[in-house]
Amino acid sequence: MLSHRHLALRVLCDLSMIAIFLSACAPAEALITPTVLATSSPVNTKTPLPTASATATMTPTPRTPPALPEPFQNNSLTPFGSPHTYIQDQCQYLQDKWSSKNSPPGTVVMTIMFHSISDGTDSTPNAISEFGLRTLMNKLHDEGFTAINTTQMADFMEHNAMIPERSVLLVVDDRHFAQYFNRYFLEYWTKYGWPVVNAWISKNDSNGAAALPDNITLENEGWVDHQAHGFIHNIPIGPDSTEEFILGELQKPIVVFQENFHKTPIAVIWPGGGFTPRAAEVARQLGYKLGFTTNPRGPVMFNWVPLADQVDTERLSWIPEGPVNDPLMVLPRYWDSDAIKHINEVIQVGQEASAYAGQNKGVEMEYYDIACKAQYGAIH
Repeated sequence: MLSHRHLALRVLCDLSMIAIFLSACAPAEALITPTVLATSSPVNTKTPLPTASATATMTPTPRTPPALPEPFQNNSLTPFGSPHTYIQDQCQYLQDKWSSKNSPPGTVVMTIMFHSISDGTDSTPNAISEFGLRTLMNKLHDEGFTAINTTQMADFMEHNAMIPERSVLLVVDDRHFAQYFNRYFLEYWTKYGWPVVNAWISKNDSNGAAALPDNITLENEGWVDHQAHGFIHNIPIGPDSTEEFILGELQKPIVVFQENFHKTPIAVIWPGGGFTPRAAEVARQLGYKLGFTTNPRGPVMFNWVPLADQVDTERLSWIPEGPVNDPLMVLPRYWDSDAIKHINEVIQVGQEASAYAGQNKGVEMEYYDIACKAQYGAIH
């Protein structure tokens, strides 16, 4: 039996063991884990820029060409005809019109026909006096006109090639002898370099045979420009003309010219002022570039020819040219005895046309830039 002292010690020992056991079984104290920011990649605080794939492709809005202005009008010519254009390609027209290498807008050609020249001072309806001729030629020179030939005129009318801004085409009808040109026109060639056209009748009759050698010399000298004036000549082409007759009046002169003048005529001066749509068509097929009537409707400009579409009851002899539908084959001419009265009118037409073109240049250039430049190139 244990003593009280030993019993007390045992109890104390047992209690110590229980305390140790309970301490081992208690849950461990939770550890506090500090918060750590990730350092593997920096934080981007800037606003992200859009990537290329996110950019939208912008399609430019197509530009609409402006409406082109109407052709120039002149009230002084209204009773006699209205302007007709003949170039269908607007882009080509504008390029030729505004090229600095070509004639400026308002350049005019006044064509004058000389049927015959009489001695003395009095003029008749179909003839001008020698005094009247000198007065007319001096007036033309004083007003700044320069004479051109048919090749220059064709190039101008077709392409606006450079010619003097006030030009005149002097056309002498009906096949004259060399002394006629030497007497009346040589001094203007000598002083001013003015050529003159000889409207040559090609039929080889006695007059033609006599006049031909000296006219060949004039052609070779370069100041008399021979052009076709029919073969038989004294029968004007009209609605009743046969195909054979029309062809003869236009084709036979070509053969005569090639054999004698060593050139092909490019202009037909319609004999007696007679023409028809069919005759103009045949002339074109044979290579003629210009045709001249006896209708004094006014001057001409590039892509601008005053013509009539209907019969004028006050001027029944003036055949309407509009139905031909080819303005270059029915160009107007002033009569020699009346031409001096129209010089100031011609000048005014050119000045007004130049001003009108200047007012509309911006619109026309904008049209060209939008509708034409990509295909035709810039205007220089």
